[in-house]
Amino acid sequence: MTDLHPFIAGLPKAELHVHHVGSASPRIVAELAARHPDSKVPTDPEALADYFTFTDFGHFIEVYLSVVDLVRTPEDVRLLTFEVARDMARQNIRYAELTITPYSSTRRGIEEKAFMAAIEDARRAAEAELGVILRWCFDIPGEAGLEAAAETARLAVDLRPEGLVSFGLGGPEIGVPRPQFKPYFDQARAAGLHSVPHSGETTGPQSIWDAINDLGAERIGHGTSATQDPDLLKYLADHRIALEVCPTSNIATRAVADLDQHPIKEMVAAGVLVTINSDDPPMFGSDLNNEYAVAARLLELDERGLAELAKNAVEASFLDPAGKAKLAAEIDAYTAAWLAR
Repeated sequence: MTDLHPFIAGLPKAELHVHHVGSASPRIVAELAARHPDSKVPTDPEALADYFTFTDFGHFIEVYLSVVDLVRTPEDVRLLTFEVARDMARQNIRYAELTITPYSSTRRGIEEKAFMAAIEDARRAAEAELGVILRWCFDIPGEAGLEAAAETARLAVDLRPEGLVSFGLGGPEIGVPRPQFKPYFDQARAAGLHSVPHSGETTGPQSIWDAINDLGAERIGHGTSATQDPDLLKYLADHRIALEVCPTSNIATRAVADLDQHPIKEMVAAGVLVTINSDDPPMFGSDLNNEYAVAARLLELDERGLAELAKNAVEASFLDPAGKAKLAAEIDAYTAAWLAR
């Protein structure tokens, strides 16, 4: 089989499911930990590999929140955001919708307007200096309950930064039913934001139905259990509701036993619009290039197949029509030139 890694490395890409704090590389995390020595997070980048080894989804959330606690000042926010974009640029990610949980930062004492200014300053610098277009999804940390939902909706609607395009829901799913968040999604959608909740990662297909019916989901974060319900798969395919699939993440959090059991092949066979994403890449020892390589193996794709997969993300994105056309054309041009060599 052809080694597809060189092709993937240069392939222009969009990423739709990637978390702000979860994208902090060991280098960034170590720098933040050194700034805040009262944290239990290691300051040695090499030691972080062991720290980022998870026993289950609950342990992952615990470790994730310890890294969240390192982001305490607007300067931390700006550093994190710009350096995440720098890592994206190295992978030829041209456009990314970065999931940000502002409640986690504002409740830790970062002034809300300063938070917005920090991410926007980093966004503008990333586009100007790195050629990476960033957009934001503000998500509710589900484990923090309805107070966090109300606050996230307020921040999204009342202080809406220029880069904000969508509204999400993350955190643990078990014991956190989707329907209770309907009023907050209604508020965000009324303000023109798109709905992109996590659902069906560690729970069954009913949570995906709830995300669609109660939260107006236009894309589903993970949706791993969708293949358990043929009617749901058909609905997703018919309505072009994309699944934001994160293969390595699903293994790392034990949502799926191993890659060979990942349901992505069934999703694609059912005609669902599937996008490939890295979720929290350094925490899972991965990146988007690696996730494309994994998808190529699982779906038995060649260069043309990978290019179509990359264009799925462009189609499912909230980039403006001109931006979509430009990025899709860039993918096609790159692929044609590669195959002509």
